[in-house]
Amino acid sequence: MDKPLIAVSMGDPAGVGPEITVKALNNPEIYEVCRPVVTGHREVLQQAMEFSDVHLELHEIERPQDGRFQHGTIDLVHLDNVRMEELKLGAIQPMGGRAAYDYFMLAGRWAHEGVVDAVATTPINKESLQAAQVPFIDHTAMIAHISGVEDPLTMFEVRNLRIFFLTRHLSLKDAIELIDADRVYDYLKRCDDALRKLGLKKRKLAVAALNPHAGEQGLFGREEMDQLTPGIQRATAEGIDAHGPVPADSVFYQAQQGRYDAVLSLYHDQGHIAAKMLDFERTVSITSGVPFLRTSVDHGTAFDIAGKGIASPVSMEECIKAAAKYAPQFVRN
Repeated sequence: MDKPLIAVSMGDPAGVGPEITVKALNNPEIYEVCRPVVTGHREVLQQAMEFSDVHLELHEIERPQDGRFQHGTIDLVHLDNVRMEELKLGAIQPMGGRAAYDYFMLAGRWAHEGVVDAVATTPINKESLQAAQVPFIDHTAMIAHISGVEDPLTMFEVRNLRIFFLTRHLSLKDAIELIDADRVYDYLKRCDDALRKLGLKKRKLAVAALNPHAGEQGLFGREEMDQLTPGIQRATAEGIDAHGPVPADSVFYQAQQGRYDAVLSLYHDQGHIAAKMLDFERTVSITSGVPFLRTSVDHGTAFDIAGKGIASPVSMEECIKAAAKYAPQFVRN
């Protein structure tokens, strides 16, 4: 059986995406688990290899299936969308936003159509996308457009800890106002289905509490009693193995120890802090609840260090490995 075919989108050419791409593909372990193909720009990748002291051959191809798939060679579908004389590393610019958009939309459509088995993404910059007048604010919005799924799920994976998010990029006040029994119930169903699509037969879910000690029966707040518990009970009544609310100061540790297969975090920082404290560099983001598999690094374009050759490729390596791990089991429905 062929190894999974993984499209790697290069990301913003002004950020660290090109650097971590070439560094990750300089690791022979990547080729042991998958067949990577990059959507990007030839001269940008060549420049990244020069300042990173990486020596690989760029092999341009027309289709993902035409790659050599051997360590020492980067199989590249080149998009001629960067003017090197105008590119400013580490800077917000329309050209960078448009290029990053082009790389991902090609890779994403391949994944959606089944041309590749998954897509692994490097960082893009929201301000550069806006400067380019791209109609999407981030990868998730682009995935929603390609897939037709209005609200894709985000799941973090680090070691054996998996975390879903009930809310994402909102103020804490706004996130709390969105927490209700219907949303908890809906997300538990979607999380269970997302884990099923990733091939997990055992799917024990925990819901993190909002208040200290899970509210202490209303002593520290009633959200657990009024909003969380009713949603969990509805899910369990339908056969979903859901538990909680579990105090947030212990639930992530318990999941990492194997008590739960995934945790539903209520807001952005609650889950991000848990994952990144466990292992910042190896935290991978997986977009779930859509018909194709996408994994991503969990860091930004890092404009402050772009072009210096010091960006770590560990997260990118883990991102590609996660795509290779789940692609053979992924259910496309």
